[in-house]
Amino acid sequence: MSGPRSAEPVANLGPLDFEHVRNDFPALDQSVHGKPLVYLDSGATTQKPRSVIDAVAHYYAHDNANVHRGVHELSERATASYEGAREKVRAFINAPSVAEVVFSRGTTESINLMAQSYGRPRLQRGDEILITEMEHHSNIVPWQLLCEQTGAALKVAPIDDTGQLIVEEYRRRLNERTRIVAMVHISNALGTINPVAELIGAAHDAGAVVIVDGAQAAAHVPIDVQALDCDFYAMSSHKVFGPTGIGALYGKRGLLEDMPPYQGGGDMIEHVSFEKTTYNEPPYKFEAGTPNIAGAAGFGAALDYVTDIGLDAIRVFENNVFEYATGRIAEMDGARIIGTASSKCSIVSFLLGAAHPSDIGTILDRQGVAIRTGHHCAMPVMRHFGVPGTARASFAMYNNRADVDTLVEALRVAERILN
Repeated sequence: MSGPRSAEPVANLGPLDFEHVRNDFPALDQSVHGKPLVYLDSGATTQKPRSVIDAVAHYYAHDNANVHRGVHELSERATASYEGAREKVRAFINAPSVAEVVFSRGTTESINLMAQSYGRPRLQRGDEILITEMEHHSNIVPWQLLCEQTGAALKVAPIDDTGQLIVEEYRRRLNERTRIVAMVHISNALGTINPVAELIGAAHDAGAVVIVDGAQAAAHVPIDVQALDCDFYAMSSHKVFGPTGIGALYGKRGLLEDMPPYQGGGDMIEHVSFEKTTYNEPPYKFEAGTPNIAGAAGFGAALDYVTDIGLDAIRVFENNVFEYATGRIAEMDGARIIGTASSKCSIVSFLLGAAHPSDIGTILDRQGVAIRTGHHCAMPVMRHFGVPGTARASFAMYNNRADVDTLVEALRVAERILN
């Protein structure tokens, strides 16, 4: 159970060198409670490769200065790193311009920015916002707050008992009153991959603006905002092997230009007087205060890392491990997988007999296996399935089949103890 991992033959999994990748992540080279760490909680946050850690350290050791207004060398280097990261985000999601890439603290702040800066000035009583039943709380609560502020109504498109969106019901809820549609690309609680291009097209036909929560998607599937034709797309660095506390919001330039600032101060201004303030152009209009410069350096390094390996290779490898994990868990007596949609990736949520998920997680931790337990900030999903929470194993490119075998052996220990 605690023996060394073995690499699957590359020929069976695509052109990803597992041992090389895994050795790039120093946090994985440790023991927990005397057992080699098996980290299966990447849906909450991914581990960081050395190149990301080095990029953050390099900024603080050599380029530590504020950006944009400084004329000295350190400030110029810091600015080049910060704006270079913006270009890397633009390329990663195929945005037309860096002016359409706003740095934020992450997906949650990006959605709140959208709600308050785009939605609040435009919505009124009688308008509707449409979301799906599988959303993370971060794509529910900001819209509830906006409805309270404006009198708009929140509508929800349901999922079926496999955890898949019922597209016909989604289309039925679109109408001339729908102003905003907010949807997750990949569910953090279920692993369901939504047909976002189709859903965006239907929303546009109804005249709605669409924001996509891409927090779970960025590390697993290619993102092309031009091909999707989404109006806004939000992502977080820490879900794609980068630092915490930074993310990005893509927005179509015309929409960003028409939106008022979200916060005031710093680079978001053009001119300030006591009588009137005029604002900078996007994206700077939405980046008040000193930004997370070190985080941007790490974010850019993380996107470089993923791009160098290739999302196609990552997906082939991960899908093999994910499908193996799904099969191994499903064959356990008393196991119930929550979320069996036909299009899934990276996440297996499950129950084991009558055992409470938190008890499962605690016992697994003593075996060196890190999973997530609880409602996963998706209480409506748990309510749909009639459970208080689940145990969730979430996989990344640094996990292989040996990790799955260790997980299953640890689950059998939990089963013996709890039952």
